[in-house]
Amino acid sequence: MIKSMTGFGKSQVEQDGYSATCEVRGVNHRYLDPHIRLSRRYMFLEDRIKEEIKHYVTRGRIEMTLNIEKTGESVRNIKVDNDLAMTYYKYLKELAEKLNISPELRIIDLFRLPEVFNVSDDEEDLELVWSVLGEAVRQAMTSMAEMRSKEGRNLAQDILERNNYILTMVGELEEFAPQVASDYKDKLRKRIAELVGQDLVDEQRILQEAAIFADKASITEEIVRLKSHIKHFAELIDEGEAIGRKCDFLIQEMFREINTVASKSNHLEMSRIVVEVKAELEKIREQIQNIE
Repeated sequence: MIKSMTGFGKSQVEQDGYSATCEVRGVNHRYLDPHIRLSRRYMFLEDRIKEEIKHYVTRGRIEMTLNIEKTGESVRNIKVDNDLAMTYYKYLKELAEKLNISPELRIIDLFRLPEVFNVSDDEEDLELVWSVLGEAVRQAMTSMAEMRSKEGRNLAQDILERNNYILTMVGELEEFAPQVASDYKDKLRKRIAELVGQDLVDEQRILQEAAIFADKASITEEIVRLKSHIKHFAELIDEGEAIGRKCDFLIQEMFREINTVASKSNHLEMSRIVVEVKAELEKIREQIQNIE
């Protein structure tokens, strides 16, 4: 079944000393366009996240926000640069002697000097981080995919109903088509009779002109193609998966055929039907803009 390109998903995963949250939104877009908001510290995982997204969607703008924090205890290490500390001490003592001031230095004084020591966390296990973050991504994408499928079912139902209605109206156009030539023949006969008199009307010539007009005004080919497009459209909707672009192209072809019918029809009721078909096609085109 078809899927909508709009949807929302959210997840929270806590395991292995980490807590990860993921929020994802999907909106219409011609291509797959993922945008990921993630702490700079973990940006190296962006490509893996995008690959994970591709397992769930093929088209649409995906806006994802990810947060991950440590929840377990972490060990912080202090590293002392002994050589730098000794160098500081040496030069400070020499400076004190030159200035004739007390050379007494406390250990805390040395620790306050730049880069004598620094505090660092234990190196993180990158695969462990990804196992937590990746699970949050999968859960959020699964949630969004379910919403997209549900909305897709509603879209499919509405589109199929409109497609069937268009097929009914195309059938009506087909029934009216022969009447166009007949009406033209009657109008031509009446017009000539008004101009030259009833007795001088050349019935054979009228039939010839009516036949020429009927050939020019024939919509048989357009009706056949419209019916074929309508059938194909219904098959695409039932097929599901990523069919948005195919449907968009098919609607353009249906518009082309009905516009040709409009240019040929010289009948009030047929013109009304053509306008109605165009209105329904436009509604379908709006709907398929949201199909993946």
